[in-house]
Order: sequence, then structure tokens, then C-alpha cells
Amino acid sequence: MTIFAGMNTTASALTAQRLRMDTISSNMANVDTTRGKMVDGVWQPYTRKSVVMESKGGEFTSFLNQAMGKTDSPGSGVQVSRIEEDTQTPYKMQYDPENPDADAEGYVRLPNVDPLREMVDLISATRSYEANVTVFNANKSMLSKALEIGK
Repeated sequence: MTIFAGMNTTASALTAQRLRMDTISSNMANVDTTRGKMVDGVWQPYTRKSVVMESKGGEFTSFLNQAMGKTDSPGSGVQVSRIEEDTQTPYKMQYDPENPDADAEGYVRLPNVDPLREMVDLISATRSYEANVTVFNANKSMLSKALEIGK
């Protein structure tokens, strides 16, 4: 384990939470986008996206091997494994026969983005980011104090 392992771990979390906030912002920006992508010649509404994270080498076996002295780095942060679309939540239907995207019955399919849910996710991501900044600064302070001891 290196002296900067804690900082590297925290930096990976900061990067992942930043991507999560960017994805949430994209969802909020497209809350009314009825033409998100074209599928088989038909426009589909924007589909909500979410970030899926996983640990970097943080499986149980890596911690067990580290405890047994076979390796020197148990877990090394978090990484984004993928950004997936929410295909489970149905699109919202709104009656608006004047809209050019309305179907034959006058209904328009709107994105499956719920602004309230997005705001809750954004607050969660922001709090996680702030917590990781605090950890990073504490780690930096401890390393600085350790260098002062050597003077």
C-alpha cells in the first residue's frame, strides 16, 4: 500500500460521483424531450439514465488475500461500470392533440424522468461528493503533519 492509496481511492469516488451528478443533470435537462432517439423510424422519448458503480478490486477474496499477506492492496476505490437506461419505468402519457409528436388518439409520450426522484438522487450524489472531499482534505492534512514530524 502506497502513501497515496487513500487519496487515490477518494479521487476515484470523486470522479464517479461527478459523473453521477452529470448524468442526473442530463436527465433533468431532457425532462420534456419527446424526440430522444429514433428506433425503427419512430421517435422515442428520452429515456432516464442512471450510473452503476462497482468497487475496484474490493471483492472479499482481495481482503482475505491481503489479510493473509498475499497481496498489498485490498480494494482501491470505486469505478463506473456502466450507464444504463431505465427501461422498466413506463413513459408518461399526456393528452395534447396539437403536439406534432401526438399519436392518433392525441397522446404524447413523455420521458420517464421524475424530477423529484432526480433531485433526491442529486442531493445524495452531492452529499457523497462533499463527504469524499472532506476525506481527501483530512488525508492531505495527515500526510502534511507526517512530513512536519520529519523536520
